[in-house]
Amino acid sequence: MQPISDNERYARQIMLPEIGEEGQRKLAQSRVLIVGVGGLGSPISLYLTGAGVGTIGLVDADVVSLSNLQRQVLYTEPETGLPKTEQAAHRLHALNSGTHINTYPFRLEADNAARLIADYDIVVDGCDNFATRYLIDDTCRALGKPYVYGTICGLDGMVSVFHYQGSPYGYRTLYPDEAGMLSMAPPSKGVVGVTPAIVGATEANEVLKIICGYGKVLSGTLWTIDLRTMQTHLLQLCE
Repeated sequence: MQPISDNERYARQIMLPEIGEEGQRKLAQSRVLIVGVGGLGSPISLYLTGAGVGTIGLVDADVVSLSNLQRQVLYTEPETGLPKTEQAAHRLHALNSGTHINTYPFRLEADNAARLIADYDIVVDGCDNFATRYLIDDTCRALGKPYVYGTICGLDGMVSVFHYQGSPYGYRTLYPDEAGMLSMAPPSKGVVGVTPAIVGATEANEVLKIICGYGKVLSGTLWTIDLRTMQTHLLQLCE
């Protein structure tokens, strides 16, 4: 089989004036770290790989479980019990062999966050706990890296972009009381599968906008969606 040329693979997005050949080159040169390869990380990684991001890092310590499959569309039944990062890398490589996938089968912790994040241009939130988000936020602020934030609960989701081009807004802008947040009981894990699909795709969209330089990035703005009613809101953040 003859290899598919880049122009053929990416023709439908190269024809867009917002991307074009220059935007495609920027995507190929970009490095994106995804923290968490579950419900959110699945659509984030699939769409960024499909778009031609040059290097993607996957951070996740978990293995695939049967209860994941309702929403974590990277994985299949035969992969239950296997490491998520390894299985995700296989799936993404099959989608686009031109994207280099780095796997980190461990948790993002205080002793490795700066080293990992320093090697990437953008960090994308696919995690599910407050402590990791505070760590991403503090590290991205210190290193001057954009942090694409997303979260879901049930039929609700939110997305924002922190520390973009020196913006002062971050996760701590939304939740300044770290001790109070960490002492809270974890939110319900109930979720319909399309919630992370929509929110994760929105996070991927913000990454493409940042890399290619088009549109209005959700910096200083919180986007929310309620899938019961399909109502969305754009809320301006303030310090």
